[in-house]
Amino acid sequence: MKNFRSYFILILVAAFLTSCNGLNKMKTNSNLIKYDVTPKVLVTDAGLVPVTIKGTLPAKYFDKKTTVTVTPVLTYAGGETVFDKVQVLQGESVQGNNKVITATGGDFTYTSTIPYKDAMKKSELVLRIKAVRGKTSLVFDPVKIADGVIATSTLVEKEGKAISLKDNFVRVTSDSKGADINYLINKYDLLPKELKADDIALLQAYIKSVTADSTFNVKGASISSYASPDGSMKINEPLSKKRGETADKFIKKEFGKAAVAKAPGFFDSKTTPEDWDGFKSAVEKSTIQDKDLILRVLSMYADPDVREKEIKNMSAAFEALKTDILPKLRRSQMVVSTDKVGRSDDQILAQMRKDPKALNLEESLRAGSLTTDLNEQLSFYQTTSQNFPTCIRAANNIGVTYMALGKSTEAIAAFEKAKTIQNNDVVKNNLGFGSLVKGDLAKAEEYFNSMTTATPESKWGLGVIAITKGEYDKAVNYFGTEPCFNLALALVCKGDVNKAKMTLDSMKDLCKCGKPSYLKAIVGARLDDRNYMLNGLREAIGFNADWKAYAKTDLEFAKYFNDDTFKSTVQ
Repeated sequence: MKNFRSYFILILVAAFLTSCNGLNKMKTNSNLIKYDVTPKVLVTDAGLVPVTIKGTLPAKYFDKKTTVTVTPVLTYAGGETVFDKVQVLQGESVQGNNKVITATGGDFTYTSTIPYKDAMKKSELVLRIKAVRGKTSLVFDPVKIADGVIATSTLVEKEGKAISLKDNFVRVTSDSKGADINYLINKYDLLPKELKADDIALLQAYIKSVTADSTFNVKGASISSYASPDGSMKINEPLSKKRGETADKFIKKEFGKAAVAKAPGFFDSKTTPEDWDGFKSAVEKSTIQDKDLILRVLSMYADPDVREKEIKNMSAAFEALKTDILPKLRRSQMVVSTDKVGRSDDQILAQMRKDPKALNLEESLRAGSLTTDLNEQLSFYQTTSQNFPTCIRAANNIGVTYMALGKSTEAIAAFEKAKTIQNNDVVKNNLGFGSLVKGDLAKAEEYFNSMTTATPESKWGLGVIAITKGEYDKAVNYFGTEPCFNLALALVCKGDVNKAKMTLDSMKDLCKCGKPSYLKAIVGARLDDRNYMLNGLREAIGFNADWKAYAKTDLEFAKYFNDDTFKSTVQ
């Protein structure tokens, strides 16, 4: 019995040593496994880090009784992220449903993703391998297979392009007031009843008001005097002039000693001996039975004497003309033209700061656009909203100002209030950007797509969302042809680097944040244009020195990490 026990122990020891030797041999020869990683340098797209690993194992490497678990891990300063999915390989004698590697060798293909975070920008992809044979296990040395992570797509600019609703303030508004003096046939003297007519009284009051009000600029008075087309030119020509003189005298008396009326050309007098235009217009508007026949005569004959003769031959029609049309043409028309001059911008600002209730709605809204102090602007729009609570422009512009102040939560609340007044496309656009800035891309996209008519701003917002989804072709279409940083970024991410360079070079104003310049450096690196890369990098650092540290670990520049000029630029 004692000999049997010893023999059994020897068998166990032999089995253990065989197991250990098999695992150790695999560990020792693990360098014979070839790994092909796609992409060669890890890249983040749509907020994820995707990777595809193809492993090729040589013949006579894999022990037939062994199971190997391969776990990809991305390691970085301060932490690591383990891929949820693992690759399990097994020898041909293992009972299981994993990938079988035979004595002749074999391969496997692994694909997975992990969410990206900023710490991964400088990282290494390693494989952690554990082999199990029976009850024995062995951990291999970690194998580095790739560097990571190129994060160029994360540079997308997500600023809020909120639309402000403008005021309708017009400082100078043209105005006028007119009145007619009517005369008896072949007369030019003023009838007392004419001077008591309502339009004359209103004109007199208007002249008195505007000449006493400094906010009015009285531009002039026009007097047009007419004779009706009946009668000879010999009579009508002096008659219309006399009527003009009568009306001139009346209007000049109304202006009295007003200084403005003394300006040369202030009074503009014209006379029309035979008012055929007025006659035609009056007939067209009338209900005279033969008006079509009368109008036909006017179109057939240009000679005024012939016209008059032909019309008088229509005895019934002419009787109606004498009663309903011709008396109204014996007149002088007087029109006083003015400009109503409102507050200047300086006066509006001063009044807003002193007593905003004295301002009308358009002036109050105007005040908000006149100050460069965002906090004061916010106060102005809030005051306007309080004084005019149904004004969507004030409510909307409160939100726009909050966006400019970097307060997206408050901005969204203001836009929601504007929405209760009127749910229009501008409000939807602005709610979209409020959500975009807060990081709620799904809500932002919903708002943008709900608009009746897309705006350049909403298309820009959808382009930003497309970049974050990795939909670079779609992003390029949203941004259109107007050169901007995000368009260039989308082109870089989709691989159209030459067009991205053209876009960047076409930008008129480069952001002082340095992003467009830094993207130029990336474009230069991808095109192997060292000078363009260095110039872009220097320009970016000139705007913002923080790009030095960013560039030091940016794998876009991996080929230049040992370049002395590059190193001195980012130091």
